Amino acid sequence: MHVSNANAAQEATGLPGGPNHQPSGTLVIGIGNSLLCDDGAGVHVINRLRETSMPGGVELIDGGTLSFTLLEHVEKAAHLIVVDAAELSAAAGTIDVLHDQALDEFLASNRRPSVHEVNLLDVLTAARFRGCYPPRCTLVGIQPQHVGWSATPSPVVARAVDQAADIILGMINENAAGGAA
Repeated sequence: MHVSNANAAQEATGLPGGPNHQPSGTLVIGIGNSLLCDDGAGVHVINRLRETSMPGGVELIDGGTLSFTLLEHVEKAAHLIVVDAAELSAAAGTIDVLHDQALDEFLASNRRPSVHEVNLLDVLTAARFRGCYPPRCTLVGIQPQHVGWSATPSPVVARAVDQAADIILGMINENAAGGAA
């Protein structure tokens, strides 16, 4: 039996990728520090989604300030949806949805310093290296207005949190119906 170099390397190092890796389901991760006003937008979206009935195969995670502990979850997902405050160079409360290549380009070009332990690009790069990059990736970014001490988002971002939850719920429902969101 011939095994490709990538698969042999994965087997030799214990990496989870390879021919038997079967991602499934939708993973939604909300990122941010909920004590820093609008920086917690992603976490607030997860809290809104938890108030809604989800179809099977959907996992909602409060990713907080993001760490490599999320890597195992990311590697198992067929569709990864990340929601976070993002510098979109737009009016506060603006929502932008980036899929796959557009997400990669945004992360590669966004050099804003992160207050998080690691950034999303680090986690996705690790998943790619391990041969377990999700087949579909989406970022739902919300332009913050204020990042300072407060456990609640600014009013404009609070409205965007509700809108982002609706957008993500639409993607989840489309995935559950067998379509590509």
